[in-house]
Amino acid sequence: MSMPVLSQFKQDLEGYTERQLHYKKATEVWSIGQMYDHIIVVAEEYADEIERCLASHEDQPLGKTEFGERLFQAGGFPAMKIRLPDEMNQPPNNTDRRETLERRIDDLSTRLMRLEPLVRSANPDVKARHGGFGWLNAQEWYDLIEMHTRHHLRQQADLERYLLEAGI
Repeated sequence: MSMPVLSQFKQDLEGYTERQLHYKKATEVWSIGQMYDHIIVVAEEYADEIERCLASHEDQPLGKTEFGERLFQAGGFPAMKIRLPDEMNQPPNNTDRRETLERRIDDLSTRLMRLEPLVRSANPDVKARHGGFGWLNAQEWYDLIEMHTRHHLRQQADLERYLLEAGI
């Protein structure tokens, strides 16, 4: 099974021109291509944490932070813009062509499909630490990929509106 929200982003990618992918309304506003790069990079990082959990046999008694608990109880991020601290907020890559982004999404989807059955049977007491959400097990890291990706649907709508406003 693939992650439906990732499939939706891949399908949407086919409708953008190269110019639309790289258009930036303002210096501090990401392009659509940068948003895609960010989604992929974060998902790959979270998949690395899944693999860290799967490779370990050490139980972790600690749990999520208060924000992490609220996030997972809600099943997603709040409907607000989240700005990371500057040291964690490097601008995403804005040079990938559509074909490169498509290949990166395909590679990520393949990786997640391989991990999904392993995640379902993983020991829930083996965890890796997320800087903001606390200690997450393999299933929670997997779910976080979907929640994070879905969170960017609102940003995608904003960026598409900017393209219309600019006539691009």
